[in-house]
Amino acid sequence: MSKYIVKRILMSVLTLFIIVFVLFVLIRIMPGDPFPVERMSAEMIALKREELGLNKPILIQFADYMSLLASGSFGNGTSLYNGAPIKPILTACLINSFKIGVLSILFGTVVGLAIGIVAALNRGKFLDGFCTLVSILGVCIPSYVFMIFLQYFFSYKIPLFPYFFDPANFFASSIMPALSLSLFAISTIARFTRNEMLEVLNSDYVKLAESKGLYGFELIRRHVLRNALIPIVTVIAPLVVSLLTGAMVIEKIYGINGVGKLMVDAIAGQGVDYNYVLALSIVFSAMYIGAMLVLDILYGIIDPRIRLTSKEG
Repeated sequence: MSKYIVKRILMSVLTLFIIVFVLFVLIRIMPGDPFPVERMSAEMIALKREELGLNKPILIQFADYMSLLASGSFGNGTSLYNGAPIKPILTACLINSFKIGVLSILFGTVVGLAIGIVAALNRGKFLDGFCTLVSILGVCIPSYVFMIFLQYFFSYKIPLFPYFFDPANFFASSIMPALSLSLFAISTIARFTRNEMLEVLNSDYVKLAESKGLYGFELIRRHVLRNALIPIVTVIAPLVVSLLTGAMVIEKIYGINGVGKLMVDAIAGQGVDYNYVLALSIVFSAMYIGAMLVLDILYGIIDPRIRLTSKEG
């Protein structure tokens, strides 16, 4: 198991390095300057480019940037927040998105699994049709539309929650955006859980277990859920990353100072702040690769055959 984990970690590190290099090169070769050109003269832009080392060969720029990353820094912004250091601002935004994302993941996973299991165990019945309808609506309704619906009823009509995000009242402010973000996760997990549960329930080894007198919860726990988990975990992993990194529209509507809103500000502000875009892209990529790494390890734990196949390869 240890060799399997080490191999996956090394592959993840190499993948992240390649992604950082590609992102860096793509952003550096983009046309234009990462400065508010309408407020700066050509001489000021030339001095700023010299100060930031943008006139150096691109490989030297990449080496300098990698040394920054190795020291735990992302450098400074170019137009956003008056060129302040990126790390503290990014960290604060990431914490806000992470807290709300965790609530979304917990709610989306628990409710999605419950709906999928209920639908599978009641195939062809009313509950199955109702759960399927809920899953379809969750995919069809955009999260920001659901967010506006929640704001109207639970902030305007019935003032239970703040209309906009309030850091002083974090938990109450997190309920509505977390519910909105979890809507798609609930629908996706529910549909996959139902399909995988039905496939496993119709398998020969489950029918054999039933013929031996194993029914109900014990049958589901010992033979059905474990074998249905691998495809479900595959779906959950990318959903986790998308929820932890925030939703741009939701954060903008609700006024959450998270990484989604930060990305919008970096792109749509006065001059695209390429350094923030690069830093955020690296963070998103690292989180996705980390989720895939955890997924691979979970695969090896849930199904030891995967470890044996990897060792043989």
